[in-house]
Amino acid sequence: MGIINEASAAPSQLEAALDSGLEQISSNQTVTFQQYTKYTFSEDGYVFWVATGYAIPFAGSLHILSDRQQDEDQTIAANQIVFTAEQEVSQLNSVAPGTLWVGAWQVDDTMLQVAFSSTGMNYQQAGLWHYRGFAVYPALASQLIDSAADLPVGPIVSNSLPIWLAQNSLAPVYPSFLVPDNVVPPYITAHIDPNQTIALQAFPLFDWSGRSNPNADPSPLYEVPSWQLMRDTVKLTFYGFTNQQAIQFFAALMDYSVNTDDFGFCNSPAIVDDKRTQVEIAVLAMKKIMVIQASYYQGTADAIARRLILSAGFSSITVS
Repeated sequence: MGIINEASAAPSQLEAALDSGLEQISSNQTVTFQQYTKYTFSEDGYVFWVATGYAIPFAGSLHILSDRQQDEDQTIAANQIVFTAEQEVSQLNSVAPGTLWVGAWQVDDTMLQVAFSSTGMNYQQAGLWHYRGFAVYPALASQLIDSAADLPVGPIVSNSLPIWLAQNSLAPVYPSFLVPDNVVPPYITAHIDPNQTIALQAFPLFDWSGRSNPNADPSPLYEVPSWQLMRDTVKLTFYGFTNQQAIQFFAALMDYSVNTDDFGFCNSPAIVDDKRTQVEIAVLAMKKIMVIQASYYQGTADAIARRLILSAGFSSITVS
């Protein structure tokens, strides 16, 4: 190896000093990161992360900032984490939509699960890497599970979402806030405003089937199909659609409503152009929006969700 290569490979005095200081401050702390694989339910798009059993320890230091919050439905300490590592953690830098790395850190009597969403402000000469994120909130901890056997029996949602996810003949349809990483058009998102779901029928009708779902609880969970006329306000967002493609989707949606009676229109929807820009390339995205007030029976949405499971076969739980 040449003198220049040897010099570039050796740690600088600054890097060595900072590494030594980091080790002393953290008492040579290591954080173990557990690998999780993404599982998506085909019937309603719900995402769970399942542990693979593969874990890697990394040397570094964790800094925690706790902010106690009292909300209507929870009282939590939101723990913001900064992990300073002595070497670059390539697993946290890589873009792998189907893989998640979660660190485990014991705080008093609580084991925090830490996920990171950003990195940056690193000086290469310092030889330190900073990763930032929040500990998994208690209300969302149920989405991280130890094995596929712990996955719940779907569907999860109670609204009309399965009806809209099934309208994928022209482009894939994703639930709002659950669009896969870096997906490119054409695609559609379906957002159902939770404040706009109302009952048009006074009370539901229940059908006691007597069938139980297998679970580990001593008291079995019995299936209770229900029928209640509901109305949702559904916002469909289109990316990559021309005017004609959007019209064809609307026409297919009307045909589906008439031919299946799975849902009905309670308004007169219109295809509306929306504006989304990116200054770096000075263009407008091909973005359109359509808002539908749809009436449906909750039992119908559940039946469509189960039909999606059957159509997917054994892969009703899909790996992204």
